Amino acid sequence: MQQILNVYDGAAARLSRQDWLLATLARLVFAAVLAVYFLNSGVTKLGDGAIGVLTPSAGAYIQIFPQAFANAGYDTSALGLFHHVVVIAGIAAEFLLPVLIVAGLFTRFAAFGMIGFVALQSTTDIFGHGRYDALGRWFDRIPDAAILDQRSLWLLLLVTLLIKGAGPLSLDKLLVMMRRR
Repeated sequence: MQQILNVYDGAAARLSRQDWLLATLARLVFAAVLAVYFLNSGVTKLGDGAIGVLTPSAGAYIQIFPQAFANAGYDTSALGLFHHVVVIAGIAAEFLLPVLIVAGLFTRFAAFGMIGFVALQSTTDIFGHGRYDALGRWFDRIPDAAILDQRSLWLLLLVTLLIKGAGPLSLDKLLVMMRRR
């Protein structure tokens, strides 16, 4: 039994030294699973023309402020400056933060921003859109509820990037190497 435990301890020690692998895989999984989701979601919010991010579509307001937009008669001009700033910031975040994570640039800041974004997105889905059916439950036999199950896995991935950073194959690592010279 002692020999088995020694082998196990040795393998565990070697795996514990592989932080680079966890960080790199977290970015790869983010790129494969979530980056395109967020980028496509951002595209649905763009207005017309080259400055579409500054002139969001009506869909952006419906997605981000469903109740306020309905109360304004679906007229964007009836909403206040606060609503416009939040929508523009949300669109910018949906494009910028995933790109930063995939590139491995300012990864910890981007992961922190994405954590806030996912929390706000989930709150809007539940309370703004009334998607109580998508909430789901933890510790049940159904592992695919859109909010509690899926988004908790998203958050685990983002917390991993927040704590571990981007890994060695990243612009963050390149910046560290350049500063050390």
